[in-house]
Amino acid sequence: MRLLVVGRLSGQLASAVKMAMAHGAKVSHVERADQATEQLRRGQGADLLMVDYQLDIAALIAANEAERITVPVVAFGVDADAREAAAAIKAGAKEFIPLPPDAEMIAAVLAAVADDEKPMISADPAMKAVLQLADQVARSEASILITGESGVGKEVMARYMHDHSRRSEKPFISVNCAAIPDNLLESELFGHEKGAFTGAVARRIGKFEEADGGTLLLDEISEMDARLQAKLLRAIQERVIDRVGGSKPVPVNIRIIATSNRDLAKAVAEGTFREDLLYRLNVVNLRLPALRERPGDIGVLADHFIKKYAAANGVPERPMSARARQAISAHRWPGNVRELENAMHRAVLLATGPEIDVDAIRLPDGQPLTAEGGGMMGTAAVGNPYGGGVAARAAQAADAVTRSFVGQTVAAMEKTLILDTLTHCLGNRTHAANILGISIRTLRNKLNEYAEEGTVIPAPQSGVSASGYAA
Repeated sequence: MRLLVVGRLSGQLASAVKMAMAHGAKVSHVERADQATEQLRRGQGADLLMVDYQLDIAALIAANEAERITVPVVAFGVDADAREAAAAIKAGAKEFIPLPPDAEMIAAVLAAVADDEKPMISADPAMKAVLQLADQVARSEASILITGESGVGKEVMARYMHDHSRRSEKPFISVNCAAIPDNLLESELFGHEKGAFTGAVARRIGKFEEADGGTLLLDEISEMDARLQAKLLRAIQERVIDRVGGSKPVPVNIRIIATSNRDLAKAVAEGTFREDLLYRLNVVNLRLPALRERPGDIGVLADHFIKKYAAANGVPERPMSARARQAISAHRWPGNVRELENAMHRAVLLATGPEIDVDAIRLPDGQPLTAEGGGMMGTAAVGNPYGGGVAARAAQAADAVTRSFVGQTVAAMEKTLILDTLTHCLGNRTHAANILGISIRTLRNKLNEYAEEGTVIPAPQSGVSASGYAA
């Protein structure tokens, strides 16, 4: 992970930087916010900004957004009180790190905000066959097309390919083609010159140049419009790009990896994707099987996520019960590895006994799994409409909760769910947003609304409530 530290390097900050480097971060440093934006604009990229809370964080984020540079920010400071920490988060920081630094907190924040520690874990023969092919071609210069359903781990595989390539010491840059509007994607990929369009106040280096020497991942390539597909084809064929508003081509040395959850051959037939571009991208195709097609991976992935989120949330690492393992093995996981990860994150927070049992493993709608792999048990025992056992107790609890919501507005129910989840996460906005399935921005907006109403909001990294502490 590339960490850009913004602020004066005091002794305590230097200690924090050393801790970050010990966890694998590659650190660079500037003293002023404008220097940070300029460094990012020049293509010296970062995955995370660690910014002194006394600097104007809101202005730094606004300056970056004006250049369409999106890098998460965490604030740090010495002797900052809760109000100052809240102000930093309200300004746009995702987390606040108090100094003197705590090694576990540094590790947890780095993992939560800029999580690139996603090892390729597999025990199933179907996935091992794909990994064997990936290992064969990783050190080549061939373009790779990774396909599969949403959530199967295509970006994780792309990073695995980069880490095992001859370019592993150079940047790995990812662009989500589906998340950037068509009129902005060209500048994002190829950069622009000063004055190329309204708002282009300085030269901006695009992702192609930022990835020079390394690997560029074009995530969800099928969503790129036809005009840009032609420009991309030229860049791949000739290894040169044209910045928007530029007068001369710029050479680049990169390897292209692309992903898609759509059938690109069908897109070619429908006229929405260039056939010649598909041939250029699809030198080697890695199709990742859905999680239901590799059942041997479910248990080992679940164990990995339990360990990961227990450490991140500072809770005991509990083993899964036999019934829980049976339930996760029987479930079809339509959201694939991403859905399993979120379920295990929730389970780590909701488990109360010595083991993670079935009642702690919840589907996105809050319904627990059963040992049969579905939702609540439908078979009722005589004299008890819920039947018996752990699942029955879970059913009774769910029914009681449902009844308690009767008469409440949807907004009130939403507020209760958000605040309860935030309390479970000890005030950590990033973890809470992941569990709730909403963006960190949406969560902050909701918390700001509640704070303005006078609601007491759990403070980050503490779980202790503080009036008006919302962002």
